[in-house]
Amino acid sequence: MAHPYSALDSFTALGDPTRRAIFERVAARPSAVADLARGLPVSRPAVSQHLRVLKEAGLVSATPHGTRRIYRLDPRGIAAMRNWLDAHWSAALDAFKDFADEQTDQETPP
Repeated sequence: MAHPYSALDSFTALGDPTRRAIFERVAARPSAVADLARGLPVSRPAVSQHLRVLKEAGLVSATPHGTRRIYRLDPRGIAAMRNWLDAHWSAALDAFKDFADEQTDQETPP
């Protein structure tokens, strides 16, 4: 089944620097809220709120582990971002190729 969230939701979620830091910590190692909150200038409830946004954007998933939830990257959300970037990258490369070809044609004497 396709991931229900768009890549743009994911990019928007990562626009917040604290949320990006939490995302990077989860990317380094699946962790519980308490572990993620250590060393951050925000409270545990704030970290939980940021994780909720990341989860809604499809970037992380949570697995119950006893009384805690362990957060890890959701590869489907990362894949959606990658696909979006790849599509735009291909279009940009095609446009650059067309531009370079036009420049070459203009520089070549008839």
